[in-house]
Amino acid sequence: MTSVVLDIETVGQDTETFDAIQNEFWFKYAEDAADEERLRESTAFYALTGQIICLALFNPDTHKGKVIAVSDKEMAQSTEQADFVYVADEKALLETFWQDIKHYPQIITFNGRVFDCPFLLLRSAINQIKPTRNLMPNRYKADTHCDLADQLRFYSAVPKAFPLHFYCKAFNIDSPKDGMCGKDVKRYFQAGRIAEIAHYCLQDTIATAKLFDYFRQYLTFNYPY
Repeated sequence: MTSVVLDIETVGQDTETFDAIQNEFWFKYAEDAADEERLRESTAFYALTGQIICLALFNPDTHKGKVIAVSDKEMAQSTEQADFVYVADEKALLETFWQDIKHYPQIITFNGRVFDCPFLLLRSAINQIKPTRNLMPNRYKADTHCDLADQLRFYSAVPKAFPLHFYCKAFNIDSPKDGMCGKDVKRYFQAGRIAEIAHYCLQDTIATAKLFDYFRQYLTFNYPY
């Protein structure tokens, strides 16, 4: 089976651009200034208030990746580990992604059913782009979409949901979170540090691919399903 690991990075809309109704909804339950600040920083988590600025694909068998990032600068296009493609805007990123993803019967994510895939589908609709495949199939059909956050919790039988960093530490995998982390993305993007975001996104997929290797070697008896 040809598989690909998928990960996205997003930035949120500034709440200053919200209209009165949006503001009322967004800050309705804020109890203090700290709550309001947290809510201002949370717009990147939702497709209606955020956008995708970087996306990485990584083949766990060939160990080769591709990163698509939004940038108005000319930068290096490829390395030994991955091809880097820089595009003008989110729409161009999504159009490139939907052409690439057609070639992979199985996608692998970490928390992709909750975040990455719904975000991709909704942002594509907002940009009037027709998806080339369904990223949200039946939850139990891991041969189409294997979400390791779901699989390693045994479909929520394990009560606590751990982030990728914890799995990396437990399985002795280099964690991308040891350097940059998701909360840094907006600041880096505003500073034009796109190459660093692209590298971070790629490292997320590499770590997920290594975790997937453990999963298919030790935690499945009938892989590839």
